[in-house]
Amino acid sequence: MDNAGLSLDRMRTFVRVAERGNLSMVARELGIGQSTVTRHLNELEDAVGVSLLSRTTRRVTLTDEGSRYYTNCRQILRLVEQAAEEVRNARQASAGTVRLSCTAALGVMHITRLIFEFQDKHPDIRIDLNLTDERIDLVREGVDIALRLGPLTDSSMKLHALGESHRLLVGAPNYLSVHGRPEHPADLSRFETVVMSNVAGSDQIILFSHDGTSLMIPVGGKLRVDHGLAARQAFAAGRGIGPAHLWLVHDLLDDGQLEIVLGDYRPPPVPVSLLIVPERAAITRVRLLADFLVAKVSELPGIRPS
Repeated sequence: MDNAGLSLDRMRTFVRVAERGNLSMVARELGIGQSTVTRHLNELEDAVGVSLLSRTTRRVTLTDEGSRYYTNCRQILRLVEQAAEEVRNARQASAGTVRLSCTAALGVMHITRLIFEFQDKHPDIRIDLNLTDERIDLVREGVDIALRLGPLTDSSMKLHALGESHRLLVGAPNYLSVHGRPEHPADLSRFETVVMSNVAGSDQIILFSHDGTSLMIPVGGKLRVDHGLAARQAFAAGRGIGPAHLWLVHDLLDDGQLEIVLGDYRPPPVPVSLLIVPERAAITRVRLLADFLVAKVSELPGIRPS
């Protein structure tokens, strides 16, 4: 058998001829010459090694082998068309807008880059990204997916626990060289602390030692900020010591702009969650982005499984 002649075009020509019984009619329908129709049929018969059609001057009819082959060709062509239709439908289903809400600093530092990567893979999906540290009403704001840091109380959303964001105490080398380095957690009360004004209880730092012992140290400072990126800049500028998520400052630690303070003690980790509005969870484009974020966010610096 010569498989070179077994093309879908030749099968389609054969099916049309079998159904019309007339070569010139098929040539007109396909917009090709009758000689091309004849060549397709000859090449197909050469490939399968049997005569598929009985030709007379007035009509073309199927041989017994041709009748069986016609049935199989119809099935093959139907499967090819079905596969193409499924791909088109899947693409149409994934097209459209997904509204994503994300904690602001995490969004700027990492999630925007992940969105670029996602859209390179799914160019038909538009992302409407809202960066906020406020706990907004997802349904009222028309949000599909939300990435959140901290404990959650809304049980009506579909929740994916992505892990915990680990934190550590940091300070700039120039600040530590001038003011010294705390040797024990209790020493922190004597140092300037960059305070997060939008975090409850930020006038105290909770630390855990390796043996699980917890300490609560009152702290204070002349600078209060309500955004993680502002805290990052303050740490790097030597405005004080404070707790920071590893994903927020990992690059500054790597290039020496920040140092770890009291490395034997760590602030408690913070839960990282992905929320999906239940009514949106079955939409293809929403599910695609949610699955992508579930896989990628857990790979960020300092994000570890719970």
